Amino acid sequence: MNAVNFRQDQAWGDLLLRWWQGLDDDRGGRAALRRAPDITAVVMLPAYQRLHRRLLAAGWPAETWRNDHLAAAAGLLAHVKQNAGPALPVAMSQHDGDKRTVSPLRFTRLLESPDIDTLFAGLRRTLPLLQHQADVLALATDVVNWGDAVKKRWAYGYDWPDKAGA
Repeated sequence: MNAVNFRQDQAWGDLLLRWWQGLDDDRGGRAALRRAPDITAVVMLPAYQRLHRRLLAAGWPAETWRNDHLAAAAGLLAHVKQNAGPALPVAMSQHDGDKRTVSPLRFTRLLESPDIDTLFAGLRRTLPLLQHQADVLALATDVVNWGDAVKKRWAYGYDWPDKAGA
């Protein structure tokens, strides 16, 4: 399984970024994606299908599991209002005093997501805590490649508290 890396200087990354930017003009599409309760609902939406068709035309692999991960990424990107901020684990571990943006317990639950559906649900609840800001291409790359390597990178990137329970 080859990892996908969405970068702005390559076709898939450019297509994904332009699709996300286009959601500003497709408010109905963005709203439908934001309301989608699960990945199956995302897959059935025209806004996602447009992205999928464009990526297929650019050589996107047609494996079902990869498309499910892409659908999860698209559904989550509809919740991102600003393409900004540090890497997700860094953003989640930023803190004001002792309180982190995303608590170590919630972050651990994200890392323990057994499948893409659980990750989708967890990140959907987490993005508002980040003020709907994320690096669009990094988020998509991590969701599409979700597995042990990404989980480990996130675990190393999170600023864990010195004390248990903090």
